[in-house]
Amino acid sequence: MSRHFFPRSAPSPSSFVRVNGKIRAREVRVIGIDGKQLGVLPLADAINIARSLGADLVEIAATATPPVCRIVDFGKYRYEQSKKEKESKKHQSASTVKEIQLSPRIDPHDLMVKTHHAINFLCEDMKVKVALKFRGREMAHTEFGFQVVKKFIEEIAPYGHPDFQPKLTGRNIAVMISPLPRNKRAKNPRQAENPDAPQPQDNSQPHHDRAPKGEPKPHAAEPKADGFGNNPFDKLEVK
Repeated sequence: MSRHFFPRSAPSPSSFVRVNGKIRAREVRVIGIDGKQLGVLPLADAINIARSLGADLVEIAATATPPVCRIVDFGKYRYEQSKKEKESKKHQSASTVKEIQLSPRIDPHDLMVKTHHAINFLCEDMKVKVALKFRGREMAHTEFGFQVVKKFIEEIAPYGHPDFQPKLTGRNIAVMISPLPRNKRAKNPRQAENPDAPQPQDNSQPHHDRAPKGEPKPHAAEPKADGFGNNPFDKLEVK
């Protein structure tokens, strides 16, 4: 028993267009090569007119009664259709929303990593939804959550702008960020870097600073108390 196999990728709409003798209707409404309507004509007469002009008869509205056909160069018609499809796909990415989740006790390094993720999304013309959730007694100090969101928005300001001010809904602070226009948006930092060059690690140390074998390693310097390094929720119990 044979089975029908369907293609993995959906074909473009231009592949279903009927041309010349593939049109099934007996009569068609014809639009001339100059864009003017020629009225309802028998299919054979419409095809002859198109051939006399060195063009094709292309069905553009199959569901109409009678079907609407246009006299045009089919190769040029397919090129115009593919160009429109590419333009529509570019606008589809603008409707894509990526979510970034934060917390009032987020580590500065984690905040930097999530900021870089948001910048990459905005540079690809995607929207970013920022969500910060409070847990347990963190609701008693919502101002710390707003400070985290405000700092996040300031970091990505060259790439996107908030659609509205951050607002508290229940236990969550939410804000939607839209990408800036390309002519006003800063360049993506990753694209500015050389892709062939190795990426430096934040926790790496120079070779000459490493302790030789058999000797104790030097203690790391205490982090400075700036930004959100001092966690205001260290002594709070989370239910």
